[in-house]
Amino acid sequence: MAGRVIVITGGFGVLGSAVAHSAVARGERIALVDYSPEAPDSAAVGPDVLHLPGVDLTDANAAGAAMDAVAERFGALDALLNIAGGFTWETLQEGSIQSWPAMYRLNVLTATNACRSAIPHLKRSAAGRIVNVGSNAALKATAGMGAYAAAKAGVHSLTQALAEELKEDGVTVNAVLPSIIDTPQNRADMPKADPFKWVAPLELAAVILFLASEEASAVTGALLPVTGRV
Repeated sequence: MAGRVIVITGGFGVLGSAVAHSAVARGERIALVDYSPEAPDSAAVGPDVLHLPGVDLTDANAAGAAMDAVAERFGALDALLNIAGGFTWETLQEGSIQSWPAMYRLNVLTATNACRSAIPHLKRSAAGRIVNVGSNAALKATAGMGAYAAAKAGVHSLTQALAEELKEDGVTVNAVLPSIIDTPQNRADMPKADPFKWVAPLELAAVILFLASEEASAVTGALLPVTGRV
C-alpha cells in the first residue's frame, strides 16, 4: 500500500488517529479532514501528512474544496475513509426530536458529500476505494439507539448503492460495522463494562486499511461486522 493517497475524515478523533498512524507506518500519504479548528497533539504528522482542519462536511462546497486540496497536494486520491460521524443515546419520548436530523447530518450527509466530491478523483486511481463506518447497532437497534441506528442504516444503504454505481469504474465501496469501540469517552460512559471485550481502535483500523488496499479488489458492497468479543 506504500505511497497511496488516503483521505481520512474525522481524522483528529480516536479512530481517525488510529487509522492515520497505522497508515503512516505503512508508508501511505494521508490527509486528515476534520471539523475541529486545529489538530490535537495526538494527530499524525509527517512530510506526507496533510491536515485540513475546520472542514464542515455537511457543506457540499466545503467537502469539494477539501478533496480538491488533497488531489492538488499529492497529485492523486486513491482511498476515502469516512470516519467522521456522531453519536447520541436517548429515547424517542424523552429525547429531542432534533437529534434525528442531527444524526443524519453528522453520519449520512458528511459521508455523502465526501464520497460525491471524491468520486471523480477515485475514478482516476488504479484502485479506488471508499470505506465507510457503519454500526452493528444499526442491524438491530436497542432502546435509546433509534436516531443513531437510523442514521447508520443510512450509511449502510449509501455503501451498497455506491458499490453498485461504481463497480464498473474499479472503485470498491465497503463499510465496517463496529460494536463498541474502546475509547476514553466510552470507558467514562460505561464504567462497569469490560472494555477488553470491545473493539480496539487499532484492530478496527487494520480492517479499514485492508478494505482500502489494492488487495481488497474483490470485495465491494460488503457490510463487515467488526464486533470484538461483545
